[in-house]
Amino acid sequence: MKFKYILAIIGVILTFAEVQARTPNEAVEFFNKKYAMYANNYNDALLDLYSPDVKIIREVVKPSGETVDVVVPAKRYFTELKIGQKTAKLRKYKNKYRNIKAEEVPNGIKISAERQPSKENYWLKMYQILEDTDSGFKIKEEMMQTKVQSFLNQQEKGE
Repeated sequence: MKFKYILAIIGVILTFAEVQARTPNEAVEFFNKKYAMYANNYNDALLDLYSPDVKIIREVVKPSGETVDVVVPAKRYFTELKIGQKTAKLRKYKNKYRNIKAEEVPNGIKISAERQPSKENYWLKMYQILEDTDSGFKIKEEMMQTKVQSFLNQQEKGE
């Protein structure tokens, strides 16, 4: 008799745990209502959306169209983001996003989109891989294309 109660409790726990798993739709909502909003409003809470050991990739699009990946160390990225937010706010820099899609991948949920920087007429690819944590989604990997060539100089210096 006790065994039936234990099985019922385990069943409820497993069902509840499955219901609590976040969905791709929730990831899109996170992207739109937190990430994009915080970034475009220069909210310091943007930093809290990232995992402390996030992998940041900037895919530099050269004038020739060739691309080169530059991995930016998380600590440097966080420092530059804090500084960059102040400059962006003064310039009223914002990104627009379109074609936002989410899919489950082995290591989380992948958000893919196209990004249009302020005052530009072109769109660049980007993605984020989100992990579900006790405190909500955290960005554990981010790739954004950029046409800013100075990233290549930083890579050559080993920064």
